[in-house]
Amino acid sequence: MLPPVPAILLTVNGRPGDPDEISVLWTFVVNGDPPQIGVSAGREHQARELLEIHDEFVLNVPVASMVEAFDTVDMNSGRVADKFALAGLTRSAATAVDAPTVEESPIHCECRTIDSLEVPPERKIFIAEVVATTVIEGAVDDDDRLIVPAVDFFGMTAGSGEHYTMGSRVGNIGMTAGRSDIKY
Repeated sequence: MLPPVPAILLTVNGRPGDPDEISVLWTFVVNGDPPQIGVSAGREHQARELLEIHDEFVLNVPVASMVEAFDTVDMNSGRVADKFALAGLTRSAATAVDAPTVEESPIHCECRTIDSLEVPPERKIFIAEVVATTVIEGAVDDDDRLIVPAVDFFGMTAGSGEHYTMGSRVGNIGMTAGRSDIKY
């Protein structure tokens, strides 16, 4: 019963001759400096095997206007034809890793797996370093701090199955210490 967690579209190369994979996986921050993330994939996810094969992927951050495409990806197996086409999303190329991106996403975090952990009964967590990030113009300030009101991000809520946008700012990391410079 956690409040919204990131809504993320993970993209990874397919097998030779197969389409690239786009999936919705649980995603979390592992470390801020250096930037590291984790993704969790069950045995039923085609993305799990592809992550084991390729070790490179992209986290594509969707916005509220993409919620139907997001749900289409989430509700359809990778074994259907092309989930990019099915969801009406445009495939592009990453800048630093060998993996596709979702062009409509305002933020792409390009990742390389550095470790993994089997979590019984059926999940595997992949820990990755973020090696490159691309962001649409206007989503960050001159100090590369995310401008949350500039982009209509949304999250998924465990326990209710609902999506919510980010809402109003209520504080910042370090506010009780008089700091506003922390951005992880």
